[in-house]
Amino acid sequence: MGTKMDVRPHTGFDGRYLGLTTFKRDGTGVTTPVWFVREAGRLLVETDPESYKVKRILREPTVSVTLCSARGRLLEIPVPAHAEILPEDEVPRVEKLMARKYRWDMLIFKPLRAIQRVLHIGKYRGKTIILAITPT
Repeated sequence: MGTKMDVRPHTGFDGRYLGLTTFKRDGTGVTTPVWFVREAGRLLVETDPESYKVKRILREPTVSVTLCSARGRLLEIPVPAHAEILPEDEVPRVEKLMARKYRWDMLIFKPLRAIQRVLHIGKYRGKTIILAITPT
């Protein structure tokens, strides 16, 4: 059996969590585990427009992606990718795809997200955006 640091070669994006690595100004990578769906060669991720990963992507759209655990432990070797923000009218369609893939998880996490938004007093977090990530 391998150690915690062992990752296997990239085999595809058939999993529950995507390790999305965005890069700070100094080149340091920050990996965030996110839910995702695959569509037409892209990986679609729903996120908060005020998140740091979005701020980093707006500055530098080059990212890397790989399958990971719910806690962010990488399971495969990361591959380079390009991230972009989709138009707002794509949000409802992608939300339906996410709900289909994560239907049981949504029963737990949707109410928790609503509570989290309420607790961020003074910071509106009601809107979501969709990131389209294309492995290169």
